[in-house]
Amino acid sequence: MPKLSRRSCLELMQGLLAVCLLSMTLATPALAGGSDKKVGTPTYSSRNYDYYLTGSADNQAPPAPTTPMSVLMGGGTDVDAAFMAMIAKARGAGNTPIDVVVIRASGADGYNDYLYQMGGVDSVETLVVKTREGANDANVQRIVAGADLLFIAGGDQWDYINLWKGTALDQAVQGLIARKVPVGGTSAGLAVLAQFDFSAQNDTITSAQALSNPYDRRLTLDRGFITSVPGLGNTIADAHLVTRDRMGRLMTFLARIIKDAWVARPDDARGIGVDEQTAVVVDDGVGTVMGNGAAYFLRPSIAATTIQPKTPLTFSSVRVDRLRAQEGTMDLRNWSRSLNVAPYWLDVIGGVLTSSGANGSIY
Repeated sequence: MPKLSRRSCLELMQGLLAVCLLSMTLATPALAGGSDKKVGTPTYSSRNYDYYLTGSADNQAPPAPTTPMSVLMGGGTDVDAAFMAMIAKARGAGNTPIDVVVIRASGADGYNDYLYQMGGVDSVETLVVKTREGANDANVQRIVAGADLLFIAGGDQWDYINLWKGTALDQAVQGLIARKVPVGGTSAGLAVLAQFDFSAQNDTITSAQALSNPYDRRLTLDRGFITSVPGLGNTIADAHLVTRDRMGRLMTFLARIIKDAWVARPDDARGIGVDEQTAVVVDDGVGTVMGNGAAYFLRPSIAATTIQPKTPLTFSSVRVDRLRAQEGTMDLRNWSRSLNVAPYWLDVIGGVLTSSGANGSIY
């Protein structure tokens, strides 16, 4: 092999670098998802809340949609298509640029540039609401009430419930839902959108811990924060489902909801589990899955036969409809799917979760 000159070696290395950069570009989504990272300087900052503005401070005020939309995002990399669906819904037929508001209790403005670059957006405003005083601040209430699209970032859902529940911010969010403004959330933001929430008041809980003791002190549920999202009544939702193996704890949440008489009948309870890099876009009650993973729609048929403190759970005959992108829709109003795809069934016997699915797969 002939010996390469120093210049030839340099040119070869430059060429290899260019190929690597091209490969990275092709493998990377067109838009980078939101994050917890600080990108800009707060427009306003105080002990109670931080405010970040990207774009125009003027309010374009497009007509409110005539039907509701909500998005349950499972965490991890954000799903561009789900955000674009919310933006299109908020803009309506007139295609008026919209004002997006992101609320969170920690982090910073990592969503601002990401959402602003999607187009059709006049402004993105992030509120990091850190105290109950901040959640009752008149400016916070005004900014949230003026949103054409609201998104709840990831974080710790106990912060959201503890700091925001029953405040002016809570009232403003409920007002947006009543006006059919699109609302969405990821991870902890997903967890608080359904009528019932795993509150994480005493930290998180694993599936194994929940199944072995349905009344473990870490299994804390709430039903008083953001309770009116259409299609999510009698429902509890969980994110990172497959990645963090959370099917067992979602089953236990459902068993507790039934046992604690939060629903009239066992088959009124609903569970939705969403994996990372996946979103369920609920448009006028009909859910479509977007992204790389799957969503799981659970419906019990009977109450748990054994559910008591310090005793493994026994809870049988829970139907699961698994839905991926391009596999039809799930109508949350009557819990039916558009394609005739067979469900599978989950049982918990003595704290052990089993499945009727292919090869006994829980997922």
